[in-house]
Parts: sequence; structure tokens; C-alpha cells
Amino acid sequence: MRLVIHDVPVKKSLFTIFFVILFFIINFNFDTLDHKCFKYSSPQKLENPGKVVLVTGAVGFIGMHLSIKLKELGFVVIGYDNINSYYSTDLKQRRLDQLKEKNIVFVKGDICDESLLKSTIKSHNVDRIIHLAAQAGVRYSLTNPHEYISNNIDCFVSILEVFHHMELKKNGPLIYASSSSVYGLSKEIPFSESSEVNNFASLYAATKRANENIASTYHHLYKIPSVALRFFTVYGPWGRPDMAAYIFTNQIEKDLPIQLNNYGNCERDFTYIDDIVNGIVASFRFSTDGTEIFNLGGNRPVKLNYFVELIEKGLGKTAKKVLVGMQKGDVPITYANIDKAGCMLAWKPKISIEKGMEKFIEWFRLENGTRYINATKSELLK
Repeated sequence: MRLVIHDVPVKKSLFTIFFVILFFIINFNFDTLDHKCFKYSSPQKLENPGKVVLVTGAVGFIGMHLSIKLKELGFVVIGYDNINSYYSTDLKQRRLDQLKEKNIVFVKGDICDESLLKSTIKSHNVDRIIHLAAQAGVRYSLTNPHEYISNNIDCFVSILEVFHHMELKKNGPLIYASSSSVYGLSKEIPFSESSEVNNFASLYAATKRANENIASTYHHLYKIPSVALRFFTVYGPWGRPDMAAYIFTNQIEKDLPIQLNNYGNCERDFTYIDDIVNGIVASFRFSTDGTEIFNLGGNRPVKLNYFVELIEKGLGKTAKKVLVGMQKGDVPITYANIDKAGCMLAWKPKISIEKGMEKFIEWFRLENGTRYINATKSELLK
């Protein structure tokens, strides 16, 4: 008599098991076994991420791109911005034109105006908020510190108060912009969300870290869920005139000298705008009852000297470089560890610095970007 298992001959049973294992090996996605994700929870999506979204800072660089993307995804978008004069209001008006072309509703107002925020939310049946409005820039904070306290801290509390009193937490977490600047002079490279962040190089960075702490406090007090996004050197079409990509492109195009801090050896983790927008959308659909922080960066630091070479190639011109030492508020390197965003948001950047700068330079020339530099405060262009 032959030995059988469940009335199946042993030889036939082993043959079946072999093919089951082979099928598993061929078809299983071993990327899901990435050891980097073991310490993070798997992606958790909101069943209903909301229908009407208030985007503060909607005529800002990231805000404009995000508003258009959300509109294309089928959401009703309410743009909110005070259109301040930190840099060219002509550029901001052009961005607003892009929003209007997409039939995106716009409300001009200050984010510290809690009454206007509440009435806007109520009249448009807003159920989610993505808060991007802030006083940006590191160098500007050296000469205008009070604007950072008012816009980045006082007004952030206003957003949280409105979010709380309008009972929006039932619809999903508050999404808000933090910054890679919070890592300051950290020695831990690449920067991870679990790293200690208490050695800031600028007041701007301190206000962004304050936002994260205040959001945590509001969760403790009122169970308000939130997601902070630490952006790393965002660049691309419709970018800010006070950023390196814009300044260097303008100066080289006009055959003017450019200043390279740390003798061109600073490294920046540049992140293309489309990748940032996709990261925000992923966080918008993310479900959490607590507070989370995510790095959104290119995960590839680029030396400024190489960055300038890309601009030279794109413009077909040679830069006139002025090499100087480190400046106040500056840091030698930014480098995002994006494991957490990859594991929990299923996000990763796709646009290389080479391709991204091609796109930016093409836009700069088509839009005649120099005109927006001329209308920007000179202290921001150093």
C-alpha cells in the first residue's frame, strides 16, 4: 500500500506544492518586504477625503500648483490668500490668473482673520483645510523677525482655532506646510523625522518647528489630527523669485555675477514641484487620528556648483561666479530621508534635477521671468 496524504499520493502532493511555491516566487512583489518599512505602519487611506478643500496660500508657488491638481482630481477648491508684497505681486497675480482659468474660487483675506475664515468655510461648505500660507524665506527673517512671529505662529494658532471650532476634525486631519529648515545644523545625515530638531539656524526654522509643537498641543487638548510636511527646496515653473533656481537663472541669463555661498560646496535636496504636489495629495488622503510628520524631498543632495552647471547648459551661457563663505542662517547640506513617506504615503519623487531644471528654464524664458525679479525686494536676491 502506498502512503497518501488526504488521499493524494505523496509524489503528486509534492509536485503541487512545488508549483505553488514557484508561482509565489514569480508573482510576489518583494518590494513590500522592504526592511525599511517594518517600523512604519502601512498606507492608510481615508474612505472619504472630503469634497470641498480650503487651500491657504493659494497664489503662492506650491499653493497654485496644488489647487489646480486638486481641481483636476474632482475636488471643489477654495483658494485663500492675502497676496502680500513679500515678492512680486505681478507674479502672484499671474498665478491667480491660472486659478481663475480653472474656475477655482478665490477669497482674498488674511489667515489671522478668524471671522473671515469661518464665514468662508461656512458659506462654501468646506470640509478640509490644507494650510500652506506663511511668511517664507530664511534671509528675510534676519531683518523682519516680527513678520514671522505674526504670520507663522499667531496665524497658525488661528487656523487651529478655526479648525477646532468648526469641528472639521471629523472629516480628516489638518494638512500643513513645515520645512526642511527645522533640521538646521543637525549632524544626522540624511535628515529623518525621528531626528532631534533643536539646533535651528534661522528664526524661520524656529517658527516652523513651533507649528509642529503647537499642532501636537492641540491634539493633546482637542484631539485634532494633523499632518506636517517638511518640504525640501522646492523648485519649478511659477517658482519664488527669492529661491536659488530663480535667482541664478536670472543672473546668468542677464550675464550678471552670481554669489555661491560656502564656495559653491553647499548641497541642497532639490524637489520638483510636481513631486511635492503629489506628496501633499497623498497626505491629504492619509488617515490618522494623531499627529504625523513627513519629509518630502528629492532624496538626492546636489552641490550648488553642479546646479549652476545645469543652468549654464540650459541657457547656453557661462556663469560669472563669486565664491564666498557661509552666510548667516545658511546650512551646509539638506538631505531628506524619505523612507517614512514612501512606506506610509506610498510616495516617492520621480523628477530628476536635470529634467526639472530643463522644465524650469523653459518656463522662465516663455514667461519672461526676469520681470518678476525686477519687482522683488533687492534684499531677497542676495
